Amino acid sequence: MVRDGGRAVTTGIDKLLDTFGSDATPAGIRDFGAEELKASRALLGDIFSVSGERVRANTLDPYNTLSIKVGNLYQLVNIIRNVHPDADVRQACEDVEQQVARFDHELGLNRDLYDAVADCRTDDLDDVGKRLHERLLQDFRRSGVDRDAATREKIKNLREELVSLGQEFTRNVVEDTRSIEVLPEELAGLPDDYRNEHQVGENGLVKITTDYPDYNPFMLYADSDERRRELYTTFRQRAFPKNMEVLNNILARRYELAQLLDFPSWAAYVAEDKMIKTSEAIGEFIDRVSEVSNECARAEYERLLQVKGKNGVKATEVSDWEKGYLEERIKREQYDVDSKEVRAYFEYGNVRDGILALTEKLFGIRFEARVDANRWHEAVEVLDVLEDGELVGRVYLDMHPRDGKFKHAALFSIAAGVRGEQIPAAALVCNFPNPKVVQGPALLEHDDVVTFFHEFGHLLHQLFARDQEWVVFSGIGTEWDFVEVPSQLFEEWAWEYGVLKEFAVHHETSEVIPRALVDRLRRSRDFGRGLWVRHQMFYAALSYQCHRDDPSDLNTTDLMQRMQTQYSLFPFVPDTYFQASFGHLDDYSALYYTYMWSLVIVRDLLGEFQAAGTLSTEVAARYRRAILDPGGSRDAVDLVRDFLGRDYDYAAYQRWLEAN
Repeated sequence: MVRDGGRAVTTGIDKLLDTFGSDATPAGIRDFGAEELKASRALLGDIFSVSGERVRANTLDPYNTLSIKVGNLYQLVNIIRNVHPDADVRQACEDVEQQVARFDHELGLNRDLYDAVADCRTDDLDDVGKRLHERLLQDFRRSGVDRDAATREKIKNLREELVSLGQEFTRNVVEDTRSIEVLPEELAGLPDDYRNEHQVGENGLVKITTDYPDYNPFMLYADSDERRRELYTTFRQRAFPKNMEVLNNILARRYELAQLLDFPSWAAYVAEDKMIKTSEAIGEFIDRVSEVSNECARAEYERLLQVKGKNGVKATEVSDWEKGYLEERIKREQYDVDSKEVRAYFEYGNVRDGILALTEKLFGIRFEARVDANRWHEAVEVLDVLEDGELVGRVYLDMHPRDGKFKHAALFSIAAGVRGEQIPAAALVCNFPNPKVVQGPALLEHDDVVTFFHEFGHLLHQLFARDQEWVVFSGIGTEWDFVEVPSQLFEEWAWEYGVLKEFAVHHETSEVIPRALVDRLRRSRDFGRGLWVRHQMFYAALSYQCHRDDPSDLNTTDLMQRMQTQYSLFPFVPDTYFQASFGHLDDYSALYYTYMWSLVIVRDLLGEFQAAGTLSTEVAARYRRAILDPGGSRDAVDLVRDFLGRDYDYAAYQRWLEAN
């Protein structure tokens, strides 16, 4: 229970997880879903039972209550579908998720509900209330509510099919962990803790899987170019061939849906309500960023060629599976940074505790472990979030790989904070080494530390944008091409000595990470930036081009090869099918550009922290008030203007690219 305005407000989270926790059953989940949907339909009936004038109290408020209930159910089954260890439970969540999505699509296409909202008085609403009203009407129209009955039925069926296809796409990735086997001597170059963790099997070989704790270090450190190529190819064959047809079906259904809604393409449809506004602007942004980064990227590529060359003979090409290994050599030989030395300071438990402590210091909150809280797996840690002595949020840390679990790193919302109704709850889902499973220390690469900070930045947005009356504006409720701003900004703290010295200690000697090492690490960070940006634009272009036109004749492998050739400096590798496991083609569709779009804004925002110091609680508080707390209650461009005192521009981003 929490207190708000002197009255008790239940979070509802414990009740929900009594059904979805470690002792969950498929039948219990299906029964719970049926009960919640029945209650949701009753709430909808209450809205329709109103006679007389439509006002906030009888229309917008109950619609908000309905949205909270449906949102909580959908978010909960979505997270459990991605993390629960029991395949039957995950399947039950899939089934309920489809039912909830079906009901949600019915709401969006309900003409009576649209008319009720459209007829609601707005003259007595405040600015945020009027914004809500406009947002709801826009969402209804984008759902197709103004189409004839036959078209609405087609739209509903397409949306339901897309939910099922998306689930299938994700499931095929999650369930397809592949591996290669290498000779013991082919572990040369890898850290001692990695080699100790990967023992020789009865056949005399060592198994290396495509899960990130195996894959990332191997690609960085393994001296065997042949084995790196084999693992890279295997990694980019995950979910192939299953997801090829699934992806084609997703693209076809999205295009058909866009056409029914009078949009020329799916890219045009999804861009309309984002900061970028148009499909054409996405392509222009991708090309602009590629051009800006080109000179830097080509200079870095030349340096990779020089390092790869042997006996005075210059190499002519750097392959995609070589880039991490060669970049690591440059950082070691030219910047005196050995990532194997760096990782010795980043034991998982220390990193976790350090990020929690930093957040408490910057933002004045406190995390408190809840050992008695229900959870879906014993490895999950549960933390209550307190501010001024009151419970204001709940965090679930599901940070280690296991069979059947989501393979990447992400924040999953469980409940959005709503003033007077519920506190926010969210799960951080990652795949870092597990201290209770690995034989030695659970060491993270510094890139893993950056990822941890990134996802925690999303979590801060979810926790702080909680004081909203309307659930649609709560948490990460802003324009989709702004959601990566808080996460990418918080990454910067992973590079600060003043931050790292508080938790980065050597796992053997307990020595605090030396300032000189962090300084060298920061200098080495500049190298590879242009290459990374160009490769990111390959991903963005693939995401965009898949959705820009009619996909009926589209060969996604040919497209991927063309996009990689056009935007990345690393050539396409035959027999790879990255699109089959590129999860963002499902959840981001045409919008992968948002990562770089957000980074342009981040580089400008960062100047405020750099001027005062990244540990400035005054700037952190101002950032929280201006950017995080409002959620989606105002346009993102206005939030940024409030923080900077001006509109953002590309100048800081340009300087960042030229820093190499």
